Amino acid sequence: MRTEAENKATYYVYCVNHFARRFNLSPKDSFNYLFQYGGLEYLDEFYDVEHLLSFSDAINDLIVICKNNGGYLQ
Repeated sequence: MRTEAENKATYYVYCVNHFARRFNLSPKDSFNYLFQYGGLEYLDEFYDVEHLLSFSDAINDLIVICKNNGGYLQ
């Protein structure tokens, strides 16, 4: 059985990759952007709710969070 930490890590990887595809970024650039503008911190803090949403909804939430923290992708 997987631990919660493993489940979170898998979810973060999926979110980073979906975000990368949405904005035609490399996974590394996507990770760096989400880290810099608070997206990964948001996913960690609200994992209990966010992982229940579709990836599309989660990515839309990340766009808003990052934009509110100075991000420029829309």
